[in-house]
Amino acid sequence: MSAPTLLVTGASGHLGRAVVRHLLDTLNIDPARVIATSRKPEALADLAAQGVTVRAADFDRPDTLAEAFRGADRLLLVSTDTLLEPGKRLVQHRAAVQAAVEARVKHVVYTSLPSPDTSHVSFAPDHLGTEQALAASGLGRTLLRNAWYAENLAYALPSALASGEWVTAAGEGGVSYIARDDLALAAAVALASDSDGNRTLTLTGTQALNAREIAAKVSAATGRPLTVVDVTAEQLAEGLRAHGFPPVLADVFTSFDVATAAGDLAEVTDDFATLTGRAPSTFDAWLPSNLALLAKAH
Repeated sequence: MSAPTLLVTGASGHLGRAVVRHLLDTLNIDPARVIATSRKPEALADLAAQGVTVRAADFDRPDTLAEAFRGADRLLLVSTDTLLEPGKRLVQHRAAVQAAVEARVKHVVYTSLPSPDTSHVSFAPDHLGTEQALAASGLGRTLLRNAWYAENLAYALPSALASGEWVTAAGEGGVSYIARDDLALAAAVALASDSDGNRTLTLTGTQALNAREIAAKVSAATGRPLTVVDVTAEQLAEGLRAHGFPPVLADVFTSFDVATAAGDLAEVTDDFATLTGRAPSTFDAWLPSNLALLAKAH
């Protein structure tokens, strides 16, 4: 029996590209077994040069997806970044699941988020609906409920460091931050696995840190003062809109803090180590090599 063909969607994005890199370099998968898809296949020329099959896949053209997925045995469905049109991402994901069925894919690995059925994150219903679509499809499935990227701090900390104040509605809620590259490794391992069983894994960092703990660590690492300023969710959303955020996006970012305050993002599990055989990077190990990301000028 030939080794399964592995397909990664969104392969020109940060996560998708890192997954392909881990397949090739960390897991030593033959490039001939890998299919990388993107709306921008021209951005994957370097992968094509290594022997990876590169295809165009546009989730807004669902009639093209089955052909894009043709020949794949196992598929990584990286959740799309369509956030400004509520509900659109779920439509895209359902189309991708249907296309996987039509293309006779055997197993789908999906990047979800922790507790999508109860999370206060505004787009949690997109993830829950995709998980439900996969369950109804009859496809084998691995649900990777990814905790927050440590890299997501780059949305708030550069301006906070510039002003010396981190305005947040997260209260004392903690977040079990995990490096995006660790999540890429986990996705590569899950995709390359020979396991056909259905699995749900919540992938987190090693500890949940609240805003004050993060601020103290970042301040110590950068030598710059950073004070946490507590506001209500309404005040945060108003402030984001005043700084030019589209109302929908202001609501999305505010929901992150509401979810954090509610404890939705604080769970710590051993699922990453169970899947990969290694522990995820600690926040203290991640921080020194990512200071430029957190202190970048706008």
